[in-house]
Amino acid sequence: MKTFIIICEDKKNSLKKRLANREHHLAHLKTLKKNLVLAGPTLNRDGNPNGSILIINSINKEELKKFLKKDPYVREKLFKSILIKNFKKVF
Repeated sequence: MKTFIIICEDKKNSLKKRLANREHHLAHLKTLKKNLVLAGPTLNRDGNPNGSILIINSINKEELKKFLKKDPYVREKLFKSILIKNFKKVF
């Protein structure tokens, strides 16, 4: 099983969209169970969310992409960009 870090950047002025879909997004993440290593928002200078960081164990990148396509934030086109990188936990 591989581990991936996903770095997402919100589109400008999308805080309302993020908050409106937050509960569904969290429920979707919970379906990963123990394969979810870490999840949380990045914050702007005012302390408001402006992106997301996820670290997920997945069989492969294609399975991860399928999971992400079903995420409410992705379906609602919240993100300006999504970067997926291989990740190796050292500590």
